[in-house]
Amino acid sequence: MELGGFSVSLTVKDLKKSKAFYEALGFKVFHGDESQGWLIMKSSSCNIGLFQGMFDKNILTFNPGWDENANALQTYTDVREIQKSLKEKGIKLESEVDEAGTGPGSFTLLDPDGNPILFDQHV
Repeated sequence: MELGGFSVSLTVKDLKKSKAFYEALGFKVFHGDESQGWLIMKSSSCNIGLFQGMFDKNILTFNPGWDENANALQTYTDVREIQKSLKEKGIKLESEVDEAGTGPGSFTLLDPDGNPILFDQHV
């Protein structure tokens, strides 16, 4: 099962301060809109999303269909196939994608320690 690009989505109190902090660590803005309260920052193959006022907790994020540079993959495991496989393994989902749909979609689950995991397909 190919999960796609991985990033950590951090809930931040002050986007400008967080941006400056991660820039000091060598990250550069890769994508996002500061006026909307979010940025994706990149350092080598490491991606961190900074989100102000959007989430209650930090989130582990997988992007089926994308690599770590948000390039579309030629072959990948669709988010619906991943969801179906996890459900068959008895993993409880917090939200689900419509299995009859196609294209973009997302679902969420919690790991055993309550950490949210988002599977967010954009293609």
